[in-house]
Formats: sequence, structure tokens, C-alpha cells
Amino acid sequence: MTLIRFNASNTTLLSLTIMIVTGAIATSSANPALAAAADFGPSNPFFTPSTLPFHAPPFDKIKDEDFQPAIEAGIAEQQNEVRVIADNSAAPTFDNTIVAMEKTGLLLDRVMTVFDGITGANTNDTLQKVKTLEAPKLAAHHDFIFLNTKLFARVAAIYKERAALKLDAESLRLVERYYDNFVHAGANLSEFDKTELRKLNEQISALSDTYTNKILAATKQGAYATTDKAALAGFSDARIASAAQAAKNRKVEGFVIPLQNTTQQPDLVSLSDRATRQAIFEHSWNRTERGDANDTRDTIAHLAQLRAQKAKLLGFPSFAAWKLEDHMAKTPEAALKFMDAIVPAATEKAAHEAKDIQDIIDSQKGGFQLQPWDWNFYADQVRKAHYDLDDAEVKPYFELNNVLQNGVFYAATELYGVTFKERHDIPVYQADVRVYEVFDADGKHLALFYCDYFKRDNKNGGAWMSEFVGQSRLLGNTPVVYNVANLPKPADGEPALISFTDVVTMFHEFGHALHGMFSDAEYPTLAGTSTARDFVEFPSQFNEHWALYPAVFAHYAKHYKTGILMPAELAARIRKAATFNKGYDMTELLAAAELDMQWHFLTPQAPLQNPDEFEKQALDKTHLNVSYVPPRYRTTFFSHIWQGGYSAGYYAYLWTQMLADDAYEWFNEHGELSRANGDRFRKMVLSRGNTEDLAKMYEAWRSAPPNSKAMLKYRGLDDSPAK
Repeated sequence: MTLIRFNASNTTLLSLTIMIVTGAIATSSANPALAAAADFGPSNPFFTPSTLPFHAPPFDKIKDEDFQPAIEAGIAEQQNEVRVIADNSAAPTFDNTIVAMEKTGLLLDRVMTVFDGITGANTNDTLQKVKTLEAPKLAAHHDFIFLNTKLFARVAAIYKERAALKLDAESLRLVERYYDNFVHAGANLSEFDKTELRKLNEQISALSDTYTNKILAATKQGAYATTDKAALAGFSDARIASAAQAAKNRKVEGFVIPLQNTTQQPDLVSLSDRATRQAIFEHSWNRTERGDANDTRDTIAHLAQLRAQKAKLLGFPSFAAWKLEDHMAKTPEAALKFMDAIVPAATEKAAHEAKDIQDIIDSQKGGFQLQPWDWNFYADQVRKAHYDLDDAEVKPYFELNNVLQNGVFYAATELYGVTFKERHDIPVYQADVRVYEVFDADGKHLALFYCDYFKRDNKNGGAWMSEFVGQSRLLGNTPVVYNVANLPKPADGEPALISFTDVVTMFHEFGHALHGMFSDAEYPTLAGTSTARDFVEFPSQFNEHWALYPAVFAHYAKHYKTGILMPAELAARIRKAATFNKGYDMTELLAAAELDMQWHFLTPQAPLQNPDEFEKQALDKTHLNVSYVPPRYRTTFFSHIWQGGYSAGYYAYLWTQMLADDAYEWFNEHGELSRANGDRFRKMVLSRGNTEDLAKMYEAWRSAPPNSKAMLKYRGLDDSPAK
């Protein structure tokens, strides 16, 4: 599953709501320029726009000590720009207020897009300290804009007269988004309530930063280590070598299995020693509940309580109600109704899958009941029995570079006409990162694309997309986007052979990248992936479908040694198994999404919660307390909702599955993969960003509102055959 960090195309008014950790404000009135003046000057690489092609970041010149003075100078500069706009004695107009705001914060954007990228994918202690120091200042900057009475008065005046301004559709959308986001952030509150909101935001910001540091350390420390090679029975020689290299990198003896961000760990599918599987699972499950400095229980309990209090101050019954106001679902009740309707089919299918697994265990005289750490290992045996599929047989056909070039890129070329050329003259932040220039069908430059696929201890878990430069015709910018993942890095000299699940992850994240690269918006606030959470995962999940599309699959599923195409019979088995284990997959996802929503349904009067007790009660209430299917994320390491921006929004992965599967069904109904279909989808959806109402955008392209029939079919939750 994916974690997207689309950090805003610039630090204009609305993009701050995406980029900055939950809003807060420092109580000091000190001008950041005072601190920045002594340290920020022409020698700092952020002082002027990058001179590299397409304003790519000059990573070869950027040092850790460059960030803090550049951030503070950027805050000061944008605040001065905002003051000029707010204090303008001329009557407010679209150009002197809204467009002027769109042009502010360019320095802050230059540094923050890079800082967010580095601290997510290649951090260190110095950068984490800078993040801790700057988080409240950045959040204060957020409130400086959104709670600025004079600025809001100008925005409100333009909004009131918008019908008479005869603006084009995109400009009108921008006015409406500005006004709605001001109100959503508390601009209509009394001065007393604004002061209270700032206090809450300050506390929330501090706790969010605390959580970030704890989860990074807990995940690193939770790695499984052993000196007993026999404990790793079932691993291939290449995987054992990789575990040995991981231990060497940590300067310890033996073997190390780092944790991924999810509850389940991918290595459990291979390990035949049950005690090892249980140990790795428990390392994962308990990583943030060890009673040590990295225990997050108290942190998240207070975060949930403060969020509920913030919602009350803003006039909403719960944080979820406040958060979903501007989403496609509109209300948490609608999101819950959507999810609740799927639960019976998902858990019923998971129960059937569990029975098949228990039958295998019993047939082998295992003498135990199925537990979470057994699922992947024995499910793989069920898959082999039912579909004759074995990862060891499949992985040699999925070499990472070939999947990228001849699968991910090829599908984009066939659908949209874009082509790719690797650039070796663009500096990167880590040696594993690669850079490609992307050309449009007419041969003109479209974007730069960075990819950083291998796991590192100093990288956040999961996979995501974001931008170093966001598209905007107003600013004259073309996109510079990146994908990050956590695929196992092979030992030196070995090929990077990945699972089909990892293949799908690559297609997924590249779907986000296409959403950013195809953006054709005038205003940075409305460009690319700057959409609601329950829309932004739609292009990525839609792009997953092309991983198994026959013409695309045949182009990349080739043996890494011989180049021979995967045998048709093996490919057919993979397609036949497409809905295998979907009951488990859907149930663990539903459990996480429902947990998220229950946490954010808490009322302001609710007492401080015990996270473990709350989690059990929430899962019982939603009929998802299934012993053999734990939530995809346990509450205490559910980074998406405590610091990843998906609070009360994890349901979006399910909502956008509905959109994605419905969209793929349209392609099947209209000739499947073709340039004509791809170009239409690009023109009407992928290029539009947030320039129009998202539901209306989808319906205009689809010629009908979305429905869940295709999702139930493609996810194996009905009896229809998936194409």
C-alpha cells in the first residue's frame, strides 16, 4: 500500500495546508529574518533559483547546514510579501490579491520541497533536529496567513463578488478554494478563538513532530537480528546475502531483517521456521509499544484528543467532520457507509481463505491454529496448490530496471505517447537515485522524474510520490517529480529481482507521477496532485491495472538472464491468481481505515484514550476484529494518520479503488489500451489537477457517476470474472 507525500507545488496559501505538519503557531513575535540575516546569503544554494535544467535541485551543493537559514529566510520573505498584499490600500481584485498570493513564497518553496524530500528519504540526526526546530515556525507561518484578518477580508470581498468578475473557470475555482480554505482553517473565528486555535495548533505541531521522530527510531530499532543462519530457512541465497549486508551496514554480526512500515512483513512468505516468523511479526506489531523512549501510545492519545478539541473550536462535532468537509465523500458518515457496505463481503472472503490455509496446516499435521505470522507463509502454499505459483519461479522475470523501462515507462508511452531518457548530469541526493527526462509525444520536454527504490534505515517506510518543482503556467515551471519506495536492495553484483506485488507498487507510484507530470494548470495551488485525499489516489490505483495488461506484461515480464518472455502458461497463472488473497487484503485495509475514522470520530468531551483498548473496541464495533487478519497498521505505528496527512482520510484508498476500477472498466468498454483513450483520460482528468470540481470532472470523463460494481469484481468480492 502506498504513502503519498505530495508536498505542494509551492508554498502559496493553499499549498501550505498540504505541506506543513498540522498547523501551529509560535507565541514569540520575533521576526525570523533576524535569525536568518546572519546566516543566509548568496553562498547558500537556495538563495536564488537553481540554474540546473528545469530548476532541478543542486544536490551536489546543498549541505545540511544550508536548510535552517534558508527556511527562516523563506518564512520572513513570504510574510513580508503577504503583508504587502494585506495592507494594499487599493480595493481588492483577483490580480492584486489572489494572483499576487500565488506568486509569494518562492524561496520557501525551493527549500521546503527539497527539505521534505530529503528528510523523508535520506535523513540524518542533523536534519531531524532542524525539522523539530522549524516545525512550529512553519506552522506559525501557516497561521500567520490563514488567520490574517486583513488578508481574509480581501479574499472574502473577492469571493462575494466572484459572479460579477467574469473570471474563467479555473480562476473562479481558485477564488472559491482560497475562500473555503480560509474558512476551513478558522478565519471566521473571533480573535479570542483564534488565540485558542493557535495554542491547540502549537501543541498538535509539537506532538506530530515527536511522533515522527519516535516512529523512525522505533522502526529502525525494531529490526529482527540473528546470528543463526538456520533461523532464515526458506530464504534464497540472494536474500540471505542481502540480510548479511544489512547487518554489515549496521556493524553487527549475523543477519538483519529491517522492518517495513506495515504490520505484515514481506519476508514472512518465505521463512519456514515458525518461531522466526512469530519473532519478526512481534517485532513489527510491538515496535512502538515497548515502554521505551519510542513508545507512541501517549503521544497519539493526546494527538487525537487535541484534534477533537480543535474541531469543536472550528464548529464541527468531530475532527473527521471537519477534515472531510472539502472531500469527495463530504461527510464521515458517507465514508463509513461506503466502507461498512464492503465489510461483510471482505471478511467472508477472508474467512474462506483462512479455512484453505488451516486445511494446509492440518494436512501437514502442524498442530496449531492459524495466526497472523502464519498467513503469508501458508497462503503462498495455497496459491501454489491452487494456481501453481511460486515467487521463486516468478521473480526472475521481474528485474527492477527492466520492469521500469519496459513495463512502467512502456505503458505510459503506449497510453500517452511520452518517452524517457536517463540523465546522468543531474545531481542526486543519494547514489541509488536515478533521473529521467520525460518528453511529450511531440518531442518537447515535459518533466524530470527521479526514482529512489531501495530501502534504507534512514528512509521513511512505504512508498510515495512528491515534487521538487510543481507545474504552473503562471510561474513558468515544468514538473520535477519523484517516486520513493522501500524495495529490498540486492547484494552487490546481484540483480534486483522483485515480486509482482512490488511491480504493482511501481506502477502505482508512477500513476501519481503521471498526475504530477501531466498537470496543465495556470495556478500552482490547483496544479497536479493538489486534490482531495479521496481523489489523489485514483490516478495511481488506476495505473496499477496496466501491470497485468497482456501487451504491457509481455513487454517486461522477461527472464533477467536469458531475456526470454515469461511462458504463457505461467503468465496465465498470475492472471488467474489476480484476486487471490483479496479477502485478506481488503479486510486489513478496511480495518486500518475504520480505525482511522473511529479515532477521529472522538468528541471533544471524550477522555484520554488507552490506544490498545480503543483499537479493540473500534474493531469490535466495525466487525473487523479478526484474529488472523490484523489491521494493515496498528494504531501506534499508523504514520499515515498521525503525521502523514491522512488523518480521517485513510478511507481514501478504498474510495479511490472504486474510482480506479470503474475507470478501468470504461477503458475495457471503449477499446482498452489505446492512445485515443489515454489522451482523452489525460486531457479530461490527469492534466486538470484541482481546477474543477472533482466529482464533476470524473463524471464528465466517465459520462456517469462512479459505482462500486467494478471494484467488487476486480477485487474478487463478487462472482463476476475480472478481465
